[in-house]
Amino acid sequence: MKNTSGSNVANGTGELGLEKIGDLSAHLASPSKAANMGGPLELDIGLINEDPHQPRTKNNPGFFEESLNELAASIRLRGVKTPISVRDNPDAPGRYLINHGARRFRASQRADKATIPGFIDNDYNEADQVVENLQRNELTAREIADYIGRELAKGMKRGEIARSISKSPAFVTQHAALLDLPDSIAKAFNSSRVKDVTVVNELVSAFKRNPLEVSNWLEDKSQEITRGAVKLLREFLESKQQRQQEDSQQEESMSDSVVTLTGMTQADAVQGEQELSADSKKEEKQLHPDKLKKAIVQVRHNDRFARLILDRRPPADGFAWLKYDDDGQEFEANLSSVTLVALLEG
Repeated sequence: MKNTSGSNVANGTGELGLEKIGDLSAHLASPSKAANMGGPLELDIGLINEDPHQPRTKNNPGFFEESLNELAASIRLRGVKTPISVRDNPDAPGRYLINHGARRFRASQRADKATIPGFIDNDYNEADQVVENLQRNELTAREIADYIGRELAKGMKRGEIARSISKSPAFVTQHAALLDLPDSIAKAFNSSRVKDVTVVNELVSAFKRNPLEVSNWLEDKSQEITRGAVKLLREFLESKQQRQQEDSQQEESMSDSVVTLTGMTQADAVQGEQELSADSKKEEKQLHPDKLKKAIVQVRHNDRFARLILDRRPPADGFAWLKYDDDGQEFEANLSSVTLVALLEG
């Protein structure tokens, strides 16, 4: 016997379900439906633009060719695992601006992807972009400084900027200083010879007191600009300034002595000079004949004669300060590169 009732029930159930559900593919393809379900959208890459005011610039290491190519290779293999964030483009209805995810966007283009997973977040601004990249340490000091400069130009106070990016006022002040650097320091900073903001600010402090010396120091392209090197530079300049002050005080003291002598009679002055000369000769006789008045250590470095600077603190164990005999250049050198030549009397 043919079971027609079972067939009718099956057909009735199937028809009823299909009529109620309708076209499933249309529902799944709808961005709004996907958003309501809490998942990311598959956004058409052709409808997405990068934010022209995004804080990271083309010089950011994350945008270097090698870095983007590596990410593109990963996307070809595994796809984009972390959705990007976009907002509606106010100047182009139907298009989007990237909130965050510019590297994933660029790498997806290189991987020839037609779509990219993403969320639409219209409650997003430039400060949010800066905060996110700061937390991931993906902004360079120059990019942070440029952002702060833009906010200052809008009339914002430094304290307000600090609060908006969850940083201290000192952080904002240090980076704001990068906007108006002396030419020699700006050149070193812009060429990435120095990236540490603290080091840059220390150089600025040294420059204010000794502009010529700091500029000459930076002109040496082989000079490594580190915290330790700048610390030594500042100590050297402070020591030099102190010596100059002492020399100046000594000259003033000698000048006072001359003024005093001019108040004497000529005979008194002659007698005083004779007494000084006698005392000097007496001291010379008292010196042991085997002792040097002043020891000078002569060495050879890079086939040039030089002298050890014995009254300057070396930068590290195994190093010393030297001064070339021919041009008077002072520099620090590893003692393993130095050959002892002679011990002279100064």
